[in-house]
Amino acid sequence: MSTLPLPLPLVLADDLSAEVRQVLRPGGTLRDRCGVPRVLPSSFLRVDSWNQARETLLTPHFSLWELIGVDVREAPIMRSFPRYVPCALLLLAAGLELFRLEVGTYVHVAANGGYRSPGHALSRHASRHCWGTAANIYRIGDTYLDSREEIEKYAAIARRVIPGVWVRPFGQEDGEADDHLHVDLGYTLFDPVGVDDCGKSAEAS
Repeated sequence: MSTLPLPLPLVLADDLSAEVRQVLRPGGTLRDRCGVPRVLPSSFLRVDSWNQARETLLTPHFSLWELIGVDVREAPIMRSFPRYVPCALLLLAAGLELFRLEVGTYVHVAANGGYRSPGHALSRHASRHCWGTAANIYRIGDTYLDSREEIEKYAAIARRVIPGVWVRPFGQEDGEADDHLHVDLGYTLFDPVGVDDCGKSAEAS
């Protein structure tokens, strides 16, 4: 286990309890909508309390709590603490920060609209939310994203400012969205440098 510049320990699959591994399935697979198996994250950040999540800034405008809010559809062990979130959540926060700077106002992520575990009731397939790389934005400033005009307006901004982003198209069919802006960075696995294979800190290498 290693500490990153954030006050969140880096936790690898072998450091997790058997009960947590059963829910997170690190290194396992989920099949996407086309039946392709996608490898799940195996590196996580440990969050010890909701208060810590509220106080931990991932970027100048996004705190950790904004990207990990869930309801009772989440697996019970993932609604208590400590909680474990994929390291790629840091990349999502960085992308959202670029978006926030461009729109110049608050960006609100829905409950269950950031990270949710493979054990979440909505995780029926390989949703990028399980990788910590997707966000459902339901409101920007005072504007609710519940019309084609608003969703497509902000989708265009997201595509312009977030490198590599994919935006769900407007609509009511499977794979579309009509009441939020879904942005994601794909099936991204992020293993930050904390401790190298010899057990030495990266700074000493």
